[in-house]
Order: sequence, then structure tokens, then C-alpha cells
Amino acid sequence: MMRLIGMLDSPYVRRVAVSLAMMDLPFALEPLSVFRDLDAFAAINPVVKAPTLVLDDGTQLINSTLILAYAERLTPIERHLTPAAVDDYVAAQRVIGLALAACEKTMQIAYERRLRPAEKQHQPWLERIQAQLIAAYTLLDACYSKVDEWLAEGRPLQADITAAIAWQFTRATVPDIVTLQRAPALAALSLRAAALPAFLANSG
Repeated sequence: MMRLIGMLDSPYVRRVAVSLAMMDLPFALEPLSVFRDLDAFAAINPVVKAPTLVLDDGTQLINSTLILAYAERLTPIERHLTPAAVDDYVAAQRVIGLALAACEKTMQIAYERRLRPAEKQHQPWLERIQAQLIAAYTLLDACYSKVDEWLAEGRPLQADITAAIAWQFTRATVPDIVTLQRAPALAALSLRAAALPAFLANSG
């Protein structure tokens, strides 16, 4: 069985865990923190990168997007999380790119706030990151403003998974910057996704 190394409070680890569950691919989660469990993580992967997916033969894959590209090669087409139609694929890739950018900006803000003393935080840099984060969610919300349920094919796919996880991560991490009122369509998507069995089984 594949081993997924990392904590579910990471949006990157969680998108892999939820996606593997959606694709019915069995895996064992080993919840190691890159901070608290540094030595144990390094013993598995010296790069200490979450998520790390350890395959049956011991091969290690890192980077959530690359891991998920591999996972799709293990599943029949009806369980793929990438839409088949080109237009749907482009729309999905745009959503995923925005959602991952939002995750990155959220983490940058969190690191600045939590790891630096207040007197050493660089306010112009924080303001720039916050503006990028708000822009990402403004664009993401527009993508879902006319979507009744899921972005494509009438079922939850990777774009929906990643957008919902990004939103939940940001709301848990910097709720003062991105409010529920700022992205109502995305907030509604998040509620739909949170009710899915794969999300319930892999809550952060």
C-alpha cells in the first residue's frame, strides 16, 4: 500500500489524501510534521517535503500536483479527476492554479506572522501578499459564481477539490483577511465539498 507522509492541516497533503480517496486508491497516512517531526520525516525523505508519497517499491514522489498526475495513471478513466473535454480542462487548470496560488500566499502570510517577531515583520511585503491572496479569491469566486454544484461533468473533480481545500485552509489560517462575504460562491462550494465522504474521512 502507498504511504502518504504529511499532516492533513497542509492543503497540499490534504488535496492528495482527498483525491486518492475519491479515486478509490488505498493509502496509509503517516501524519508527520515537517516542524515537530523533523528527524522522523527526514529518515523517510531527507528533503523533508510534504506531501511525500512512498510507492510500494520505495520510490518517493513529492509535489502534490505531480503525485496526483501519477495517481490518475493508476485509475480507470471513469474515476479520473481531470475533465475530458478541452474547454473543461482549461477551466479546471485555471481554477487549480488560482487555488494553489492562494495556498502559497496564505502560507507566506502565516510564516511571516508566526515565525517573525512583530517588530521584524515587513509590512509592505505583507500588504503585497495579502493583495495577491485577495485577488486570487476574487477570481476564484468569479469562476464559481454561475456554477450550481460542480465545475464540470456534474461531479466533484480536482478543481473543486483543490478550490475547496484552499478556501478551508485560508479561512482557518487568516480569517481576518479573507472573509466569508468576500467569496460567497466559493464558501458555498466549500460546504458542498465538506459533506463528501472523502473530505469527511480526511479532515484537517
